[in-house]
Amino acid sequence: MTATMTEIPVIDLVHPLPGFPDQRRFALVALDEDGVLCQLRSLDDPSLRFLVVPPSAFFPEYAPEVSDEVVADLEIASAEDVIVLLVLNAGDSLGSTTANLLAPVLVNTATRRASQVILDDPSLSIAAPLVA
Repeated sequence: MTATMTEIPVIDLVHPLPGFPDQRRFALVALDEDGVLCQLRSLDDPSLRFLVVPPSAFFPEYAPEVSDEVVADLEIASAEDVIVLLVLNAGDSLGSTTANLLAPVLVNTATRRASQVILDDPSLSIAAPLVA
């Protein structure tokens, strides 16, 4: 990974997030000093925010495989240029918070192009608990 999340102030979604067709420009904002908990914040609607985390913090074995079409859409030249983020569904506590493993957000740090990718893997959950 060549860039940290705090070095990516603005990303452009090549495909809008499901349910938000007009929102394509987001800022990636670190919410803690370690850069583990972040927020994707819409630049056009500041009230629209998604909590995201890199999978390594909670799912170290997570390694999604994406299609050649996704690689082309995001103009990925090297895997080192990609940050994978999991969208969280915040619960009342860390124990009730879940992550969507089936639809990660991929960010190309070189081009700042991003997309939420729906994976074709029935073993992955859309509501995986962050902690056991």
